[in-house]
Amino acid sequence: MSAPGPSESGSTTRRGAAFADIRRRQQATRGRGRRTRSLFGMMRPYRGRIAILLVALLVATAASLAPAPLAAKAVDDGLSKGNLDHLTVLVAVLLGVSLVGLVATVVRDRLVGWLGARLLSDLRERIFRHLLQMPVSYHERQRAGVLVSRMTNDVDALQTMISSSLVTLISSVLMLLGSIVILISLDLKLALITFTTIPVLLLGSLAFRLASVDAFARTRETIGAITAHLQETLSGVRVIRSYGREQGHLDRFHELGDENRRANMKTVYLNAAYFPAVEYLSTAAIVIVLLVGGAEAIDGAVTIGVLIGFVTALDNFFGPITELSNVYTTFQSGMAALEKIGALLDQESTLTDPAHPRELPDPLRGELRFEHVTFGYGVPSRGGSASAGGTGASSSPIVLHDIDLTIPAGATVALVGSTGAGKSTLVKLAARFIDPSEGRVLLDGVDLRDLRQRELRSRMGIVPQEGFLFSGTVAENIAFGRDGATREDVERVVASLGAGDVLDQLPQGLDTEVGERGGSLSAGQRQLVAFARALIAGAPANGDGRLGGPSILLLDEATANVDLRTERRIEEALELLLSDRTAIVIAHRLSTIRSADLIAVVEHGRICEAGTHEELLVRGGAYAKLHEDWQRGTTDAPSAAAS
Repeated sequence: MSAPGPSESGSTTRRGAAFADIRRRQQATRGRGRRTRSLFGMMRPYRGRIAILLVALLVATAASLAPAPLAAKAVDDGLSKGNLDHLTVLVAVLLGVSLVGLVATVVRDRLVGWLGARLLSDLRERIFRHLLQMPVSYHERQRAGVLVSRMTNDVDALQTMISSSLVTLISSVLMLLGSIVILISLDLKLALITFTTIPVLLLGSLAFRLASVDAFARTRETIGAITAHLQETLSGVRVIRSYGREQGHLDRFHELGDENRRANMKTVYLNAAYFPAVEYLSTAAIVIVLLVGGAEAIDGAVTIGVLIGFVTALDNFFGPITELSNVYTTFQSGMAALEKIGALLDQESTLTDPAHPRELPDPLRGELRFEHVTFGYGVPSRGGSASAGGTGASSSPIVLHDIDLTIPAGATVALVGSTGAGKSTLVKLAARFIDPSEGRVLLDGVDLRDLRQRELRSRMGIVPQEGFLFSGTVAENIAFGRDGATREDVERVVASLGAGDVLDQLPQGLDTEVGERGGSLSAGQRQLVAFARALIAGAPANGDGRLGGPSILLLDEATANVDLRTERRIEEALELLLSDRTAIVIAHRLSTIRSADLIAVVEHGRICEAGTHEELLVRGGAYAKLHEDWQRGTTDAPSAAAS
């Protein structure tokens, strides 16, 4: 078979792209349908108020439609015949209908405002809860600014749609249908002339919809990108100023602003072409009706009252069409926001609690065991979900290979090795921030996947390399480690850590405000607070006043950001604190792990050797080389020489 020629190949490519575009649009349509059903599902708890709202909408719409036929009656049966009594009754009815419409409108607007605020409050809480339940690895991949944009910009756009567009859509449709009935009842011929504009309006609306849907979706994307860049810039402003990269960030912000402007301008051009055309068409229809109807009125085919009522009803016919056109932009923006929010909520957590969780023994011994553990990002774990919320790509690298490691209860195991060897991945597995692709991790013989995550981590104290602090006082950040922690618990853990004199030097001691992300503290002070927060976790103080603390400690380069004096103080405290609890310690400063019960050297995702400090030095293997390199580095370092 001969190979296709260039034109045939190009045609095939175009057909493939066309089919792909059709599939994409079909998937988007199904997604929007699902999102819309989800939105209406959120309204279910408020069915009673929604029913009252719909009644108010119907009454308000009927009141708005009433003036046209009443005006026709007033002119023909009152003014034309000189019947003052009949005219007075009709005017009174008109005033009464207007009053009823006023009350219905007030009820409608109050219920719409209440419902919009309530639904959006529920939605924000749902998004926030969803984000808190997502794995740590998910947040490591996502840009925080984009998630913030979903919670702010997109929710605000959705609120505008619910509070104004949705109600306007319903009331305009009701008004349009009612106007059609009134126009037909007043004069069928004039009504048919008016209805000739409907196909033109439908075709124009369809073209506008197809052209604008992608434009509004692009607008939401560019707003999210701007928010993400702003959040990242403000978070890293110290680094930006340090390297003089202000102009680069300004240029990038300008580019993102231009993209947003271009996306917005596309919607502006579409609106500028569509809405004036609708206005012109309605005006042209009114002119034709006046010419034809006026001629018939002169000939006596229709009455003046019918003509006046018909022209009045025309406003109720074209007015809703114009309103529907105007509201469509807001509705499209809201639907684009709903699509973004729905896509976020559709992200399923790869770490879920079991349907029938097992209970940890009490007291907990604290034995950790890794059995034939293999892990790769994106590699499906037990249950079929991708590890760490990965993409599921089969080409994802394997980070850990068939790890077998037992950490006896109360023992301290140190993990050493080069950067990227897999040490932090082992700690994440122990805390169940990720699940193994193969094998299992056991705590006192119980698979971590069979436990509630909250119960598991309530028994742990975790100190990362950079301890994150929340806005508030030092004492509040330490007490964050355990619900119900008292001031006495905070002071006890600070004393046990030997950090009292360091933290007491702060302006208000433990009551010092740390600022956003702990910005008012030094790196060493922040890490001391993070240590104290980890040690206060788990069980409360013992009856004899000694610190209870967590059953398991996970320290991931926990002393990397402290000075040597503070590090030695922490080491002395840890010798006491680690004596009766299980601990995994990652450290590049080998001085901090000499006294560990077991040192495991991790290289290329495997444990290449394990033993005590003395045993490994005697073997002269990978650990001995790391120790030699570390000693050479500390000897060359000015701080080490000075000490």
